Amino acid sequence: MSDVTNEWLGEPGDGERPDPVRAARGHAKPALPRRFYQEAGFVEGPDGFRLTLDGRPANTPARNPLSLPTRALAEKVAAEWAAQDTVIDPARMPLTRLANTSIDGVAPRHAAVVEDLCAYAGTDLLAYRAGDPERLVSAQAASWDPILDWARETFGARVILSEGVMHVEQPPDTVRALSEAVAAVESPFRLAGLHTLTTLTGSLLIALAVLRGRLSPAEAWDAAHVDETYQAAIWGRDAEAEARLAIRRTEFEAAAELIASV
Repeated sequence: MSDVTNEWLGEPGDGERPDPVRAARGHAKPALPRRFYQEAGFVEGPDGFRLTLDGRPANTPARNPLSLPTRALAEKVAAEWAAQDTVIDPARMPLTRLANTSIDGVAPRHAAVVEDLCAYAGTDLLAYRAGDPERLVSAQAASWDPILDWARETFGARVILSEGVMHVEQPPDTVRALSEAVAAVESPFRLAGLHTLTTLTGSLLIALAVLRGRLSPAEAWDAAHVDETYQAAIWGRDAEAEARLAIRRTEFEAAAELIASV
């Protein structure tokens, strides 16, 4: 059996365990492995819906069962595997990679991931405003102020604003309230999605708004890129920058889809 087949099939604990962080990111090998299965599906079990490849239960790169908590997510992950061509391309499997991260990386270190997210409570993107030009100032206020109002009403979090990039200390009660909102996310899948949304936007508030259904993924993406939209309107769009942004948006939308599916 090939190395890649052994990586995805077999019982948990068989053979040497790969590095879960490296493997879960989907970049463990520079060469794309060949597709080694004909059909992708899933079976329901006591721990959820486990991905199957040619009827055999599949594992994560760290040899944990690749079990999804809902049928909806299992259908989407299986569809990613079914859509692969002659090779398995992780770039075309964002939900699978997030599922691997949830199982291999987040579940065993839940507290550390929560702590990492809580750090954003004191440095949220929405707290740092432009002083000029007026067009950008107005665009930030129009997009961000309603999110701050929602956070105050929902969590009791009052965010202090700063002009420019100078750090502003947020009230302890605000940091505590947002940290409690993060700590309340028990599902490793939802926590992985929240972490991805936060790190891609630099805003825990935007990520929580998606998690709680206050913002759609499209609204959240637009809110996180007010500055880029303004710059593009003034100076035009750069093809390379747009390509990089498109990759990040795919990851962002997958994280939002993951949250909505569990």
